[in-house]
Amino acid sequence: MTRACCNAIVHLNPYGQDAVRLAVALANNRPTTVADLVTRCAAAGLVIDMPVGDRDLTEALELVDQWCRIVDAPDEVQRAELVNGLLAAASAYPRLTNHEGSGWHLHYRDDGVPLAAVLRALVGVGTALHLAGRGMSRLGRCALADCATVYVDTSRGGRQRYCSPGCANRDAVRRHRALHAPNGHPGPRTGGLT
Repeated sequence: MTRACCNAIVHLNPYGQDAVRLAVALANNRPTTVADLVTRCAAAGLVIDMPVGDRDLTEALELVDQWCRIVDAPDEVQRAELVNGLLAAASAYPRLTNHEGSGWHLHYRDDGVPLAAVLRALVGVGTALHLAGRGMSRLGRCALADCATVYVDTSRGGRQRYCSPGCANRDAVRRHRALHAPNGHPGPRTGGLT
């Protein structure tokens, strides 16, 4: 297996799905240390061959906050404006490269830029590719009232509303109980047979 130089996330997935999944993972479980950030980025396929410092964690968390505003945008126009802002703040213009004989691919950074700048470019481009390719509504937060987990909709039909099957099931049970309870109020839970 040939290891990609810098951005296996986008090199292997031209629709940005992996970069967006990394953004979701960082949004739902924010890294607390630089080492945690590096480990999670590497596990997602990003080759860490750039400078990494303490400032990268702060800037990565700021990026996650900015990206969550994209998720929470109330309409497509605002979502597009926020994505464009993220792209404008990226570290460099994309360019084709074949360095280290890894094959021609898009490189989203200048050499020597820190990890947070690379993340900003990858997440920005990945999000733009995902939304343009799959649909502008393909990011969201779980529809379960007591869950605010972010999800990326990669479903075939594009109708995902929950972060997981577990949350979808809990909401279905809640709706079923509300529908079948006397006076529309769920009764007390009982265990076992009566």
